[in-house]
Formats: sequence, C-alpha cells, structure tokens
Amino acid sequence: MAGGRIPDSFIHDLLSRTDIVEVVGSRVELKRAGREFKGLSPFTNEKSPSFFVNPAKQMFFDFSSGKNGTAITFLMENDRLSFVEAVEELAKRAGVEVPREGGNEGPRLVLDGPLDALAVAEKFYRSQLKTHPPAIDYLKQRGLDGDTAKLFNIGFAPESWDALTRLFPETDGQRQHALDAGLLIERDGGGAYDRFRNRVMFPIRDTRGRTIGFGGRTLANDPAKYLNSPETPLFHKGRNLFGLFEAKQSTKAELPYLLVVEGYMDVVMLAQHGIRNAVATLGTATTREHLTLLFKSTRRAVFCFDGDRAGRSAAWRALEQALPEVFDDRECRFMFLPDGHDPDSLVQEIGADAFRALIDKAQPLSDFLLDELLKQVNLANREGRARLPGLARPHLDKLRDGALRTLIVDRLLTLTRMQRDDLEAALAAAGKAAPTTTDSGGERGRRVETPGSKPVRIALQLLLEAPALAARAEHLGQIAMLNQPGLDILLDTIEFFSENPEAHAAQWLEMNRGSARGAALTRISAMPLPITGDLGAEFTDCLSLLRKRAVRERQQALLDLARDRELAPAEQAELMALMAERTG
Repeated sequence: MAGGRIPDSFIHDLLSRTDIVEVVGSRVELKRAGREFKGLSPFTNEKSPSFFVNPAKQMFFDFSSGKNGTAITFLMENDRLSFVEAVEELAKRAGVEVPREGGNEGPRLVLDGPLDALAVAEKFYRSQLKTHPPAIDYLKQRGLDGDTAKLFNIGFAPESWDALTRLFPETDGQRQHALDAGLLIERDGGGAYDRFRNRVMFPIRDTRGRTIGFGGRTLANDPAKYLNSPETPLFHKGRNLFGLFEAKQSTKAELPYLLVVEGYMDVVMLAQHGIRNAVATLGTATTREHLTLLFKSTRRAVFCFDGDRAGRSAAWRALEQALPEVFDDRECRFMFLPDGHDPDSLVQEIGADAFRALIDKAQPLSDFLLDELLKQVNLANREGRARLPGLARPHLDKLRDGALRTLIVDRLLTLTRMQRDDLEAALAAAGKAAPTTTDSGGERGRRVETPGSKPVRIALQLLLEAPALAARAEHLGQIAMLNQPGLDILLDTIEFFSENPEAHAAQWLEMNRGSARGAALTRISAMPLPITGDLGAEFTDCLSLLRKRAVRERQQALLDLARDRELAPAEQAELMALMAERTG
C-alpha cells in the first residue's frame, strides 16, 4: 500500500462513482420501501426492519443502533475496516487506483494523465500568446509587463473550436485525459471541442507547482467575462487559491502574511508592484479549506474586499469560516477598499508603499466582528446592551479557548457595562441548546436536536434530499447578513451544491466528516422530511422568510443608529430602500 494522504478530491469522485444500495445490498437483504430501501439492522439483533438506505442521498440510516453515514462509513462499521481500507475497498469496486499526496507514492498515480494534459495545454497557450497581438495589447492596456506575464505563465486560447483538441488524439487515451482535466467538452454526437476560446489564460497551480486548472478572461463580448475550469478530481474551486504557489516561491522564509483578493488580475498586478504574497479565491466564497491552505504558509491572513454592502457581506462569510481556524498565533484581518477600486486599480493609482500601508491598517477580526454586531443594537439603552451577548454567543462558540476569545469577552464587558459574572450568565443562557423537535414519522419517528431555526433546518433538509434546489437560491448576499444559528451551514451547503450540481448528500457529509458541522448535517439528513408537496416551493419559501428577517433586522439596526446620530446619505438611502421593500 502506497503511503501518503488520500486527496479529498479523490474521495469526492469515488463517492460519485459508488452506489450505496449495491454496497449495502451485498451485505444486507434490502427491500424497496417507497423512495428508499429497508432491511434488518446489521448492527443489532432487531426483529423488525429499522435500517434504511436512501439512494438519493447515498446514505444509510440505522434507527436501531443510531449509526448512519456514507458508503465509507458503512464499510467501516459493518466490515470493521479502517477509513483507508474502506476507501480502498470502494476503489477496487469502482476499478480505480487510490492516489496519495506526499509520502512514498509508489506507482504512477491515476491522475497523472490529466496532469500531463494540463501541462501540454499550458505550454500551448503560452506559445499562442506570442502570436496574437490583440491578447498582448489587452495585457498592456491593463498595465501588465512581460516579466510578470512570464512569472504567472499567462497564455492565450485562440478563437477556435479545435485548436487544443487537435493536440490530443483519441488513441492511447490522450483525448480522454484532456476531457477528464476539463480542457475539452465532449460533443453529444461524438468528438470534442475546446472549452476555452478567445481568452487570456491564467494557469492555476497547486502547492507543488503543478497546473491543475485554468481561468480564462474573454477578449470578446462574452457574458461570462471569466471562465474557470470545471470541478474535476484535480481541481476544486473551494480548495485551491490562485497565486499561492507563486507567493511561496517568492521567499524561502514563512510568508509574513497572505493577502486574499478576488481576481486573477489583482494577484498579478500586486505581484508586478512587488507585493508577492497575494492570492485569489476562484470565483467562490472563502471556505474552511482555503483557511487550511493559508495557515499552512503563514500566521496571518488579510482578507481584502470592496467597501460596499456586498463586500462587507462577503467579508462576514469569510469571518464565519475563519473563527474555528483562528487559534494560537493565527490571525485574520479585514481590509476594505475605497469605492470604485479593486486591488488592481488601486495599487496602480497609489503605488506599492501606500497599498502596504493600507494592509498594515487592516481591521482585526475581533474589531470587525463586534463592529458588525453593534450595528444591530443600540448601546444607549439597557435593552440594546442586553441583546449583545446573545448575538455574540454563536460566534464565541466557534472560537477555541484562548487569548482571542478572552479579548472579545473583555470588550463585551466594556460595551454591555456588565459585571463578569452577569456577562458569563448571559452568554450561558444564550448558548442553551435549542428545544428538541419530535417528528411523528411512524417507524422512523424520533427525537432529534437540530441547530438553527425552523426555516434554516427545513431548507437544509430539502437541499440534502434534492441538491438541485441550490440552483433556485437567490438573494444570498442579503440573507448572509442575518444573525441566525445554522445559517452559515445552509449557505455553504447551497454553495457546494451550486458548484457541484451532480453531487449528492453523502459527498457533502464526507467533506465535513469529524467536525461539529458534519455531525449537525448528519443529524438533519436523518430526519424525515416534513414536506410531501412541492419541495421547490417550500425551499423558496424558507429562503424568502430568511430574507424578510434579514431586511427587518437591518432596518431595525439602521433605525437604532438614527436615534444616536444622523445617518449618512448612503445609510439613509439604504433605509428608504429597505422600508420600500417591506411595504412593497
């Protein structure tokens, strides 16, 4: 057995190839029961069936023993296998090899074919840039010089349907490798064509410097200004950062910080101005996997966002992901840009030194957290101060015990004017578990504790049952501003299924294995749906209710501010818009 860690991307792909009904059915006698299959528990000596397998979720639920999970979990429990052994068993059934990251990798990895195809494509795109003046002119107009373009291996995909396809003949599996890498798209009637056409190409590299995907910026009037490689076994937007390899190559020492921006050109232009430690998320919100990558290379992450409401909403979501990851000497800060600027335009206008000065002034996580919470209360009265511990408690719960949590609690003492014992009591009261709910679902009915409010829980249940509902989600930026338990889990679940439209619940749960979030998702997935009608309409109603709460909460926060001071013009306009929305 080869050493090294099994990549998460491989496990995600393996579960998509696995039918849990077949896996369980080879060990347990199953009979169809509506949309599910049922049988006797293999873990207890029960006489009546309470063991269910859900093919839509690709999960099993055993209400006799309390065990539930994915096909991997079932093999671990039933066959008494380790996690690695269970993965290898499923891989053998699927006819694929198990790749390893690092360690003694042994034989050639199954993913090397797509990696080779990506290397060929990168070389091809670089060569094409030299012979296409419009692409060169575009980069020059953006202020980019040749040395920086070479540093990031920027290239060009010509305006052709088969320029790249011709490099991959169908013999020896070469074309299939290019298809697996997301470089080509298969035609319905056979054959393939180039995914990227008439675009400036930015290679996306992993931490080992291997090209695993591309981002392409159109030179035409394409409505999709930027196009990323699709999700593949090699490339996942939520687990990779553009520019991280280049940032790490800029110094032999640990990076003093990493600046997290949103665009390819932001990273590239900052590097050209000597700020080599910038990385970009790939068209997706910050994830826990992003934080893991960041803190492997630095002790400080500085998130850079637009200063408007959308930017602050994105920053808030990044904060929620960061809270469990900020401990010991790890640090997160938040930097907001002047109106009308992104990092690319701002560094060209004010220069590197002034831009670094703005980075140095970035807001600490604790200040950003409390400032956002203070917008929802009026500290001038007792009721407002009394609300603050309840608002802060869900976020404090995500922090590990340590200096940062202590500092935030000390600041709360000052803001609320409470004695420490009274504050601790208020925090404890706010943190009491939500009442359990009882579902009368016949043989599957049981008492379950669930995080979050009813619309959050029901929306999560619906998503885990029918992931395609994620495509219906709207107004997420507005909903994200709501202070609601469990909301971060819901938004991340929507994002995952939006980015992975073919995924099922088991893959999302496996990605969260071993965490409190994973346990909550597993509990929710085990609950019977309280809805029997139109799932889509119910899902939309849940999001609509959450949006109304967000609008009401933000309006109240602005009204509270108006009692203390005159609102700024932008705040007045926002308040008028919110009031019109509620009465419209």
